[in-house]
Amino acid sequence: MDYSKVTDIIKLIQEFESENTSRKYADDISGLRKWIADSENRKRGTILAEPNWEGKENGRSPESAISTLLVHLNRYAKTYSKSAISDSGFATQEDFIYLITLKAFGELTKMELIKKNIHEKPAGMLIITRLLKQGWIIQTESELDRRNKIIRISDEGKTALDRQMENIRKATDIVAGNLTLEEKMDLIRILNKLDRFHYPIFSRNIKTKDLIPTVYEEYSFKN
Repeated sequence: MDYSKVTDIIKLIQEFESENTSRKYADDISGLRKWIADSENRKRGTILAEPNWEGKENGRSPESAISTLLVHLNRYAKTYSKSAISDSGFATQEDFIYLITLKAFGELTKMELIKKNIHEKPAGMLIITRLLKQGWIIQTESELDRRNKIIRISDEGKTALDRQMENIRKATDIVAGNLTLEEKMDLIRILNKLDRFHYPIFSRNIKTKDLIPTVYEEYSFKN
């Protein structure tokens, strides 16, 4: 056996531990991998400079900054969406988002439609009831299971959506702001990664009081 390789690995771990006194990297194999990758990127000059964020100098974590920025962006998007549907028959942005979902994916069960829009059942049912009263969606019984109701967009719904689509597109353009095409593609990749993480958790319908402790333990988050 070539013990020189073992010696090299031990030296690498020792170097990692001596450089990681600030605990920038997790003290495990995943942290070691990240440190090695960053070291290689530094050699190639491709590592990204760490950005600044509000409160960073006072020890605010990047996770806190990400959470707050996502909340802010959601509020900005809602503001533009309200403007896009002003003077229309739409009561909320969720109304046209549900119609857009049905137009894109075709007919869905009530719960499929609600889950695709990341709503809890009571909130989703209110939106569906409102759209039914407007005549913008049609509800039928499922041929496979009559307990399920199938929802599809009606011609009236398509017309209502088409009337607002120009404003809706303008709103989405504004939300993307001054990002370059490359930045938009990077952001989509990052947001898709986050969505793939969170959606399975959301779909489990974990009780509110149990949600944080369950997810925190299962995914081994560390301070």
